[in-house]
Amino acid sequence: MPDAASQTASGDPAGFIRANTDLIAPPLVPEIDLHLASEAQPIWLATEADLDAYGLPPPYWAFAWAGGQALARYILDHPHEVRGRRVFDFASGSGIVAIAAAMAGASAVVANDIDPFALTAIALNADANGATIATEPRDLIGAPLAGHDAVLAGDVCYEQPMADRTIAWLHERAAADQSVLLGDPGRAYLPKTGMDWVIRYGILESGPLEDTDARNAIVWRVNAS
Repeated sequence: MPDAASQTASGDPAGFIRANTDLIAPPLVPEIDLHLASEAQPIWLATEADLDAYGLPPPYWAFAWAGGQALARYILDHPHEVRGRRVFDFASGSGIVAIAAAMAGASAVVANDIDPFALTAIALNADANGATIATEPRDLIGAPLAGHDAVLAGDVCYEQPMADRTIAWLHERAAADQSVLLGDPGRAYLPKTGMDWVIRYGILESGPLEDTDARNAIVWRVNAS
């Protein structure tokens, strides 16, 4: 990954992202262009050891995950869910859901991720789509998110500790009368109760971090309990 080494060493995360991604429209959301890893880019096949050598966390921001695509598609097709609302997009990654919310007429959008490279990618992707999005770097699981009307989350059930913390918090947000939507492609740690099925999308998904190319991604409405 010569580009990764040179760009990371220079302290230029935006340059690193541009050098190691292509501007691509995800298959389920062709309205949105994102800086994503492709098979032509070295980061696509980089191992965890490769990334560690460059001081990089796993580049989750470089892939359009199925749950996020499904949630973004639903938001674009059903803008009433966010129009005029203050939206918080949790674990935003590439920013696809946050961008969809901005395009659908949200009054304000905050994209939250603890990975600084993700925050840079979100800013680049927002700019590429003419979307106005604020970013938030803190781990806010457990926070009341005062000032937000809707909470969106895509693909957050890939590890049990993360899923357990996040889902409990999302129930709290729903109990506080915030609208909570979750996009998930059937991850192992998705709860079986406490959510209402909204819509299902079939999607082809590829990438070195996935175990299959085909997924049925579902948008869920999280209940108060």
